[in-house]
Amino acid sequence: MLDLLAAAWWPALLAAIVSVGVTVAIEQLGGKLGGLIGTLPTTIVPASLGLWTGEASAMTEAMAAVPPAMMLNAGFLWCWRIFPQKIPEGWGLGARLTTMSLLSLSVWLVGALGVVLALRAWLSAELPALGAGLIGLAGLVGIGLWATARPRPAPRGSRKVGPGVLVMRGLFAGAAIGTAVVIGRTGGDLAGGVASVFPAIFLTTMVALWLSQGEAVPAGAVGPMMLGSAAVGTYALLAAWTFPAVGPLLGGAVAWALAALSTTLPAWLWIRRQDRRAQVRAQTESIPPSTT
Repeated sequence: MLDLLAAAWWPALLAAIVSVGVTVAIEQLGGKLGGLIGTLPTTIVPASLGLWTGEASAMTEAMAAVPPAMMLNAGFLWCWRIFPQKIPEGWGLGARLTTMSLLSLSVWLVGALGVVLALRAWLSAELPALGAGLIGLAGLVGIGLWATARPRPAPRGSRKVGPGVLVMRGLFAGAAIGTAVVIGRTGGDLAGGVASVFPAIFLTTMVALWLSQGEAVPAGAVGPMMLGSAAVGTYALLAAWTFPAVGPLLGGAVAWALAALSTTLPAWLWIRRQDRRAQVRAQTESIPPSTT
């Protein structure tokens, strides 16, 4: 038990530290750029370091589970765009927020069980683990492109999130990542990979922004966060290769840089392109027809 705690405490602490900046980024930069920055590989980095035991096969299984699991997070985020419209407007803030949290987490938990069972069936059929990861990543990118194809307002926050909320987010994210490391170290590589992307940051980000900024700010960040989260899947698949090749520290740095360049940067260019196209379309529609 002490060995497990020793392996889990520092990934949990690092995850807590890096997670605090997500809401701040969305508040200061708006839901589009802030949402993308907030979904750069962060908590997955300490989780992958904690799950690394020196065995390439175990690392591959754990990391291959991340892209399919991130599809669950995309579904989790989508809940925060569609479910609020279904909740009666007469309900108070506390009731609406509690309902949203329970609904979105229920969707994630049911999906997580399905992902673990599907991945186990995939591996039992002696199919390559990375194949499942690549399929999951392709699906994640497709969902993200679909969610951002039609731009929607993603305003900056007008009020500052208090330090107490930031601390709670860090504690929540740290606990989730520490638990993922413990699960992975006890032999549950697939479950550890899925648990490593538990939507602790997404949940606390949505809740914190709802409480401090209202519903518009987090709803506007959903699409960019769904697309940007593909960078986490990219990092995981790269880490399955770089960790055994060059070691965990350098391997993590290389995987992070490649994921940011190959996924986050193109995602930002795509979102800007869609915004420009929407602006041109709006200007064209506002021009009155010629009378000549």
